[in-house]
Amino acid sequence: MTFQLIINIIIGIVWMFLSESYTFVSFLCGFAVGVFLLYLLNRFIPDSFYFRYVNAIMYLIYLFAKELILANIEVLKWVYKPKLDMQPGIIALPIDLKKNWEITLLANLITLTPGTLSVDISRDQRYIYIHAIDLPDVNDTIMGIKETFEKAIREVT
Repeated sequence: MTFQLIINIIIGIVWMFLSESYTFVSFLCGFAVGVFLLYLLNRFIPDSFYFRYVNAIMYLIYLFAKELILANIEVLKWVYKPKLDMQPGIIALPIDLKKNWEITLLANLITLTPGTLSVDISRDQRYIYIHAIDLPDVNDTIMGIKETFEKAIREVT
């Protein structure tokens, strides 16, 4: 992926020099030409087409923004409730991620979402311990995190 991105940036810079227009728009035109060329020549370049990863990263950012807004609305409802009948708790989330940066990213996404907090990661890195403000159903919470954040992180990697 990094190799293809570097090639694409070089194509954008060469395009800028060949067109003798040293503007950002000229670079973007060359970058777009580079994306098209890399897509056409994908079978000759190692790895899969890198733009697939860009789409997965954009989806992860969209997913986080959506979850952030929904969690903020949920916490706002808790703040304005006259009677607090929440069920806080700590759960052990089993994770399928292997690399340290993937686990760190998942823990940070959980912590940045209001209402949840990553407390610890087990020594064997198979579980993340999470404190949640309201845990009506533990299995729904676990499946919700696994089907959103963890799945999106696996698609990126």
